[in-house]
Amino acid sequence: MFYVFIVIAYLLGSISPSIIQGRLAGVDIKKEGSGNAGTTNTLRVLGKKAALITLIIDICKAVLAVFLGSTQGDLCSYICAVAVFAGHIWPVYFGFKGGKGVATAFGAILMVNWKLALIALAIAAVLTIVTKRMSVGSIFAALGMAVLSVFMEKGFWPYAAVIAIVIIIKHRANIKRLLSGTEPPISFKKK
Repeated sequence: MFYVFIVIAYLLGSISPSIIQGRLAGVDIKKEGSGNAGTTNTLRVLGKKAALITLIIDICKAVLAVFLGSTQGDLCSYICAVAVFAGHIWPVYFGFKGGKGVATAFGAILMVNWKLALIALAIAAVLTIVTKRMSVGSIFAALGMAVLSVFMEKGFWPYAAVIAIVIIIKHRANIKRLLSGTEPPISFKKK
């Protein structure tokens, strides 16, 4: 069951509420706004309700995946955390083109160590509010999570580091825009 749960975790991660809702609305979320299949772009393109649905499903699929993995022990839960995260970013159902994995990573870490997840969430919330840029909050939350995992969940830190590195790489376009001063602020108004 160890390997079965890892595969299930990846397949759960591959479910993209952002892409599905976009298709139902006649919109290709990968071609609108930032082109990212995640909560922030769903908010920009489809509005608050769709963004909330995306956020909840992206977190819950990770919670379920890591919970299943935890029935086989810590190692399986850690690998399932990475697998569900990878599924979100490279979804088998959608041509391996998904989102940036922030909400899914949060859901996974919530199951691994809820205190670590809440600290990362606090970092994301404070920096997003202060800078009005979700990308800033996401990048620094990922970094903080990876560093703190060394002290708070020692066995998880290599997996946390992989997740953080991938999140930062997926935000490389945002980083370029931040450095050039062209990163758009988060908005709660549907375009």
